[in-house]
Amino acid sequence: MRLPQSSVLTRPFFRLTSMNFFFFASVNAFVLLPLYIQRLGGTEAQIGLVMGMYNAAGIFCQPLVGAWVDRVGRRPFMVFGIGLVVAASLGFNLFASLPLFAALRAFQGIGFSAFFVSNYTMVVDLVPPERRGWALGIFGISGLLSTALSPLAGELVIRNFGFSAFFAMATLLALAALALAFRVRESAGAMAGHARGAQVIRQSLAEVLRLHMALAFFFGLGTGTIFTFLPTFGELLGVSNLALFYTAYAGAAMLVRALGGGLSDTLGRRAVIVPSMFVQAAATGILAALALLIGPRATIPVLPFLFLSGLLAGGAHGFLYPALAALLMDETVEARRGSVVGLFSSVFLAGSALGAFVFGYVIHGWGYGVMWSGLAFLLAAGFAASFRLRAS
Repeated sequence: MRLPQSSVLTRPFFRLTSMNFFFFASVNAFVLLPLYIQRLGGTEAQIGLVMGMYNAAGIFCQPLVGAWVDRVGRRPFMVFGIGLVVAASLGFNLFASLPLFAALRAFQGIGFSAFFVSNYTMVVDLVPPERRGWALGIFGISGLLSTALSPLAGELVIRNFGFSAFFAMATLLALAALALAFRVRESAGAMAGHARGAQVIRQSLAEVLRLHMALAFFFGLGTGTIFTFLPTFGELLGVSNLALFYTAYAGAAMLVRALGGGLSDTLGRRAVIVPSMFVQAAATGILAALALLIGPRATIPVLPFLFLSGLLAGGAHGFLYPALAALLMDETVEARRGSVVGLFSSVFLAGSALGAFVFGYVIHGWGYGVMWSGLAFLLAAGFAASFRLRAS
């Protein structure tokens, strides 16, 4: 029997969703940080290094945070994570040094790790399994909405008031999330895990080797690389309003979640994941074609192609993340929810960080055409691997 939506959309659910919006509005604004790094004289390789520190910190932190969230509770890590992001956002207004920027991005990554794992796990605690895919998709709309609005607002602030005002905006958004975090009550699923350290490590190693974790890696590789290098790629192409890509991306992701968020609950996780992996590869293929066939001296408008790529990549994201997460939770006992959410997000971030680190050097040595083509090939390999998922 399908539960009514009202049994899922409770006041605690809405509070967590609102807090998620303000938090990610703050951290998503930093997709524009490469423009500031470039203004300070940084190269693509240095941009990749600074931006990649955010994900690199999460890779190491999130499995640990997940285990602690199961033992200590969700709420303390929410407050800690947001507080760290507030402090890091303030730091960008105080310093103009690339090494310090890398350190601040690492602090943001630690704060993101603590907040995301605890917040996402608490949402899983609140929703029933038979509505899990739909509920996680609706919850994720808050983060995607911030992806659409935050870069657009950031561009307006930067153009009219400069980067100092931009960093102040990011700080205020994080403070709004912190205010909501103090009103959150601990969930019933907290402190359910009691596994010892060695047992947690063995369970985590076994979990990382599963196929859905590999798919999360490919998904993160595509998403992280696109969001890291699209700002400088857009400038190379002469695009002045790159926020339209992020708006298309987030708009498509929100639309598919609102209209088709329950498909993984009804058709099965595999029926949603496999075609979404293909669409993400196709979106990257469009960027490769722009770099190889059109280039910076294009006589035709490139913005429609970027917009189409954003629509496809966003639609894939809208389906993939909640479907993969729901599949993961379907096979996870309550006592290990935090640990497995941490692992899942860590693997996703590993793909994102690898894309930022490696492809920055690929661009520096061989250009954007080779980089986007290589990424499209790897995502196509992930699509081929997704066929091995069992139907449910």
